[in-house]
Amino acid sequence: MLEVEGLKLYYKTLKGHVKAVDDVSFDVNDGELLGLAGESGCGKSTLGNGLILLKPPMNYFGGKVQLDHTQLPIDDFERMNDFRFSKLSIIPQYAMDALNPTRKIGVYIREVLQSRGIDPESIMDKLLERLKFVNLPERVLKMYPIELSGGMKQRMVMVISTLLNPSLLIADEVTSALDVSSQKAVCLMIKGFKDAGIVKSLIFITHDISVLYQIADRIMIMYAGKVAEIGKTQQIASNPVHPYTKMLMSSLPEIGIRYTHGILSGIPGQPPQLLNPPTGCRFKERCPLRGKECDEEPPVVNVEEGHIAYCWKVTQNA
Repeated sequence: MLEVEGLKLYYKTLKGHVKAVDDVSFDVNDGELLGLAGESGCGKSTLGNGLILLKPPMNYFGGKVQLDHTQLPIDDFERMNDFRFSKLSIIPQYAMDALNPTRKIGVYIREVLQSRGIDPESIMDKLLERLKFVNLPERVLKMYPIELSGGMKQRMVMVISTLLNPSLLIADEVTSALDVSSQKAVCLMIKGFKDAGIVKSLIFITHDISVLYQIADRIMIMYAGKVAEIGKTQQIASNPVHPYTKMLMSSLPEIGIRYTHGILSGIPGQPPQLLNPPTGCRFKERCPLRGKECDEEPPVVNVEEGHIAYCWKVTQNA
């Protein structure tokens, strides 16, 4: 189980600190796939990367992170080595470029394991089993990354990331560079890691919220470094309550509806600059429901069981 409380991750620049993740709290239960969605620049990838590999110019400014009731020293690069790969792991956003082009796949994996003090021979059976799980032949271990297709490299990184059965797996924009059929296959494989007990829980980061409808148990919506809404997938799909979530949903195309029958509506305006974000609600400049109270930090509203939103205009269901 992952528990995040008041996490703050800022980027240091010459002009000040960019508040990319600002006082974010959420949890991921065992056996759960949490979908993390939002437009580009909302802080979702910063959050995912900050949980496992915090390095300059990203800086830790506060908050607590616990995994399986053990506090993670995410602000200490060296101490986090005890947790990376074995307790929590990530499939990076540009997974197809993550492999060393000068090493054959098998040699690269051996070097990664040895760097963690693990005898590669001790988990060779698990490696071959994992290759079958993602539909890769054993011969890829004797190939260079350039000899693999984009989808094959993506799946190879998935194998490496899950080789030690981490408690938490973070998948960061893993479908963005794939065609539609490959996207479906990768999504089902990642969900399969959880269903097969290879990992306990998952965070699936994407800007394509429609993907999450198929695989996520819960969805968290972020906007400008803050959490806007969290709920079960069906709650977010059928009853979004935060104005940003509603407008995000209305921008999605519907199957069978031609543009002549229904024009998609966008979200006017631009996200705020996080170098100097506005006080109060960060969505207020684009929100059609804006009021004076929005100049203050929005409260957390328990809409219904398992469904919360950070907004002045949302009321709790009776």
